[in-house]
Amino acid sequence: MKTEKLNYDLPTELIAQQPCSTRSDSRLLVFNRSSGELIDSRFSRLGDFLSSGDCLVLNDTKVLPARFFCRRKTGGKIEGLFLAETVGGVWEVMLKGAGRLRAGEIIYLRGSTKQDFCRAVLLEKMSEGRCRLKIEAEAGLETILGEIGFPPLPPYIKRTDDPVVAQKDALCYQTVYARESGAIAAPTAGLHLTKQLINQLKTAGICFAYITLHIGIGTFKPITADELEQHQIHREQFSLDEENARLINTAKEKGRRIVAVGSTSVRTLETIVHRTPYGAAGSQIERGGGTTSLFIKPGYKFRFVDAMVTNFHLPKSTLLALVAAFGGLDNILAAYSHAIEQRYRFYSYGDAMLIV
Repeated sequence: MKTEKLNYDLPTELIAQQPCSTRSDSRLLVFNRSSGELIDSRFSRLGDFLSSGDCLVLNDTKVLPARFFCRRKTGGKIEGLFLAETVGGVWEVMLKGAGRLRAGEIIYLRGSTKQDFCRAVLLEKMSEGRCRLKIEAEAGLETILGEIGFPPLPPYIKRTDDPVVAQKDALCYQTVYARESGAIAAPTAGLHLTKQLINQLKTAGICFAYITLHIGIGTFKPITADELEQHQIHREQFSLDEENARLINTAKEKGRRIVAVGSTSVRTLETIVHRTPYGAAGSQIERGGGTTSLFIKPGYKFRFVDAMVTNFHLPKSTLLALVAAFGGLDNILAAYSHAIEQRYRFYSYGDAMLIV
């Protein structure tokens, strides 16, 4: 399939720079795959489109404050993004403005108060802007990031190193149910849920189950190949415990819908059902974990997910490819055209879709 088929034009003013003051006040575009109907609603009314016994599957990954700033001895400012930690306090990072850095050079990681927090040695410059840093600090990863880190907002949301703004983003760019640290991007479809709305849906008989998929830097990587099949998708770590597998399977056995909240929940469920020995029929999943590089694109046959909640995604992205696979490419592009005409807000801090 030509990647260009996933393209569309979006006015830049529709790229949300701030979240709604109340999460569930965001708009919700409901698309029915059977009838083709589009309904304009609000996320706070999500329950109007669900039935008692439906199972919402949420990704409970917690976003690390992975964005940080550092300086060279010369005073040059560098922006970094933490990717992973290996043995011996070595970090794999992305560094912006590191063109003149050389292996062995010492740089200084700056705290949120813009004072030096600790030193780091550049061990190696790798491909695609990746570097390896040896961190010279006694504290652990989360303690260090807690001191120096900022929310790792995507590049289309414009932010400086203002700590006051960062404090607000640290709350907003995190789901209310996040608990397993490890992501460097938020599962944005879940940002619309409030504790009040979750309790309201539970009272209405909606089941909640949780998976974990730690979102990596690859989620921001655009598809540059002419053909979708030529794109190498990122690999991400996931897990599903026994209790949540039981909740999901029970709902499935009763003929209830499995409603995945976000593309990451979709990828995880579909990955697991492919690994389940009796999963070919799409009836059961098993607990477990590992990594997934499943690339869901138009033509993919879904085995387990019946409906999904998702944000509006960037053109020519793997996320849009997944949504197009689920809803049908022409249908999704028509829905996006409707959303643009109705002035919906797009991307991470934007509005949401429910595809049933």
